Amino acid sequence: MPTHQFTISQLSKEFAITTRSIRFYEDQGLLSPERDGQKRIYSSHDRTWLKLICRGKRLGLSLAEIRQILDMYDSSASNNDQQLLAFIDKIKLRKAALEQQMLDISALKKELDEAEKRCKKALSIQSI
Repeated sequence: MPTHQFTISQLSKEFAITTRSIRFYEDQGLLSPERDGQKRIYSSHDRTWLKLICRGKRLGLSLAEIRQILDMYDSSASNNDQQLLAFIDKIKLRKAALEQQMLDISALKKELDEAEKRCKKALSIQSI
């Protein structure tokens, strides 16, 4: 099975992220491309990891959380149930945080609506 190779520019375009972001993930130890002089050569494995990193970021996970999940991957295993269970836990925590944020936003909106009403009422009383 041939291994596909990718340049940083190809991955940048494919995932709509900057080359700087990809280099940052490399600096953080999440990606490890081969080198040909100054040129980075990314493997299919690196591409898959980058896809998972981008997905984790979209879901609101920190890089530390993403690293924890990626570190659980065992390429010799036929399944990675432990990795998937950890990911489910992270998803549940993120969903709970989002639900709390939605409640907080709703409460804040209600407070702003009330403050606006009080201000309008005060203005209408003054104009009499």
